[in-house]
Amino acid sequence: MSKYSMMELAENRNDMYNELVKYCMMSGAIDQSLYTEYDVKRGLRDSNGKGVLTGLTEISDVSGTQVVDGVKVPAEGSLFYQGYSVNDLVKGTEGKRYGFEEITYLLLFGDLPNESQFNSFKAILADLQELSADFVRDVILHNPSRNIMNSLQKAILSLYSYDDNPEDISVQNVLRQCLQLIGKTPLMSVYAYHGYRHFILNKNLVIRTPKKELSTAENILNMLRPDGKFTPLEAQVLDTALILHAEHGGGNNSTFTTHVVTSTGTDTYSAIAAAIASLKGPRHGGANLKVQRMFSNLKDNISSPSDEDSIKNYLSKVLDKDAFDKSGLIYGMGHAVYTLSDPRKVLLKEAAKALAESKDRMEEFELFDRVERISAELITERRRVFKPVCANVDFYSGFVYSMLGIPEELFTPIFAIARISGWSAHRLEELVNNGKIIRPAYKYVGTHKEYLPIENRYW
Repeated sequence: MSKYSMMELAENRNDMYNELVKYCMMSGAIDQSLYTEYDVKRGLRDSNGKGVLTGLTEISDVSGTQVVDGVKVPAEGSLFYQGYSVNDLVKGTEGKRYGFEEITYLLLFGDLPNESQFNSFKAILADLQELSADFVRDVILHNPSRNIMNSLQKAILSLYSYDDNPEDISVQNVLRQCLQLIGKTPLMSVYAYHGYRHFILNKNLVIRTPKKELSTAENILNMLRPDGKFTPLEAQVLDTALILHAEHGGGNNSTFTTHVVTSTGTDTYSAIAAAIASLKGPRHGGANLKVQRMFSNLKDNISSPSDEDSIKNYLSKVLDKDAFDKSGLIYGMGHAVYTLSDPRKVLLKEAAKALAESKDRMEEFELFDRVERISAELITERRRVFKPVCANVDFYSGFVYSMLGIPEELFTPIFAIARISGWSAHRLEELVNNGKIIRPAYKYVGTHKEYLPIENRYW
């Protein structure tokens, strides 16, 4: 076949594919008015954004309202882990090196450990951190992905092959698997990043092994940095970020995914890999990266970080879909549950300020504070929303990670490292209660058609 004929064939195939895309778009389009007609809760939320009740949990309580005279009204956000206020938990772990590990114990076992219990738990997690050299080389470093979340998902699924009893979903076996994942996920994430740098970006490969005497937060910084050095404040701030991302109720997308997939009776590695897939999405775990990129674009389009009129003009353009990614969204603003405040944001903002002061980045912190305030005012004014709009935890998390020298490629994996504790707790809760397979209903709104032989199809 001539070169010209091959080019013609390629063009024809491209035209055919574009036509298939057109058919797909036409076939998948549903009359939006039908959602109202059949009272379909899109996104499993009602018209006010409140989640549809689909299950029960004792693991965490998330609230953004309070009842006054029998009526629900906006309130300062609250978050409880196994009955304990997250504010008290974060304040209670200040100055300690293993806050995240203590909260992991709480999420899994229902209460805070005593000293003996906690020492045993830390020793178990430290022993379960280890990854064989073969696994690191063959699974994590080879065939790296440009997105570390995909590499992490692949590594978690591959652990199935290294498990002598992967299909046993007894609580005893699943707890073992979950503890292994909690211990190994920080290593798999950081090593996947190093593989990406070496094989895709052609950088030197530097692999540091974890130290058993270090906490999860300390080991992340130790393994990421060529010299392995970090300050106590840096480790404390990262530890706080891990605590705040560890759990957020059964209704968030990735945790609900964990419940849904667990209800089928599948193995632990498949269930957690599904949760990783959910968290990867920019509407969920990838939001902090969107915030960072939005701020980078903002800095290029304002006269100075202190010019509020310039900032307001830029943010108005964002809402008008005329700036940044043209989505009309100010990333990091708004939450499905919280109204007046997100308690995680409040605590992380305090940590961000302390870190910014230590790193001479207060001007940047003040810019974030300014954008947060102006954004809330603009959204309320422009969108006429039903409830107050507050910044969520994603608004400051990317800024915190950047000050810690954590690369953007690891922003969402850090979220996963933390949230795997919550996912594990919810998987175990689903198994302990032996619920039915989760199967919501979808209303069919298409038409019924008569079958015709292919020679009689004239459309």
